[in-house]
Amino acid sequence: MILSQWVSFTPVAWGSDGLLRRYSEFRGLSSATCRLRSRPSLRCSCLKSKSTQESTELENEGGFSALASEIPWEEKNIWSTLAVYMFCLHIPLSFGGLSIVARILHQRLLDPQTQVLSLVFLQMVELTGTVLLLRNTAKPECRSINFLKGNNDSREGRNWVVGSAMGLGCLVGFIFLTSLVADQLFGSKAVQNSELEKIMASGEVSRSGCFALYCLVAPMLEEIVYRRYLLSSLASRMEWRKALVISSGVFAAAHFSGEDLVQLFGIGCVLGACYSWSGKLASSVVVHSLYNALTLLLTLRS
Repeated sequence: MILSQWVSFTPVAWGSDGLLRRYSEFRGLSSATCRLRSRPSLRCSCLKSKSTQESTELENEGGFSALASEIPWEEKNIWSTLAVYMFCLHIPLSFGGLSIVARILHQRLLDPQTQVLSLVFLQMVELTGTVLLLRNTAKPECRSINFLKGNNDSREGRNWVVGSAMGLGCLVGFIFLTSLVADQLFGSKAVQNSELEKIMASGEVSRSGCFALYCLVAPMLEEIVYRRYLLSSLASRMEWRKALVISSGVFAAAHFSGEDLVQLFGIGCVLGACYSWSGKLASSVVVHSLYNALTLLLTLRS
């Protein structure tokens, strides 16, 4: 601070040739010194970043995650694109879509068959809009992206079918344990959704619609958004475990169900781990679909 004040005021205050010459010599010497000192500093910084990159590559090599570091989207647009999806597609269609259908049909309450068919249609519209959104916000050279292909480093010896089987087993075990703990802490309660039971019992068309919705359309939509897009994008800029926790938290919060928040977060972690290990979106889609199918079958038998 004192040096900067001396450099600023001394030449201007007196304006003598000697002081100006001294100031010029000092400025030239200081800039030369800075140049001499900046080179080793810059070299050390480069070596440090290079060593950090090498350590990250060594950590990823042979590690759990097979996700690639390159993503089709710009890192600065990750959260803004997710916000567009949430407020323009997910919330209006998933939580307000049936009200719109009821108004169009001039019905106060939709019958079960109309309700499930409307949900299938709304989810397909949301899926189509999501794919268009993610393609339009991708880098120009990546707009023909195949979302089902995943984002992996093509590691050999990793069978996504085996990973899916292990993931499904972990998911079922997690749900069983958390349900058991919840029963011990808060008392047992009926876990079946009465509205879902009513729809499933209303006819063959409704049952087929439920399986199409919960085993095909919804898993595809959610895995594209929360695993293919969000988890891959976050894992490209941070450690994959942190990315897994954040994406699973967003996945759980997006369901707007405080009662099931812990289980939804755990489900997101298992699905994200399946995708991270295999690098293929098909793994998490299959686990998601089979888990929902198992839930529907248990509802039918209840």
